[in-house]
Amino acid sequence: MQGSDVALLSAARAKGRSSRKIQQEFEHIRKRYWGQRFWGPGYFSTTAGNITEDVVMAYLDRHIAKDGFSPSA
Repeated sequence: MQGSDVALLSAARAKGRSSRKIQQEFEHIRKRYWGQRFWGPGYFSTTAGNITEDVVMAYLDRHIAKDGFSPSA
């Protein structure tokens, strides 16, 4: 499997899981998008360079604190 295939599958899985979780939590969104696409069909993928997990976690922590959003919630 090539890198672009892995990116496509990863994006599709993330979209599917996040759509399901959002629609489970918010009834008005579930009603609005019932039987329709929640996310658009496209995706964007790029590399982040040679960074460590610590750098990624620090980035997420800053945004969680600023926006009050938790990607793992």
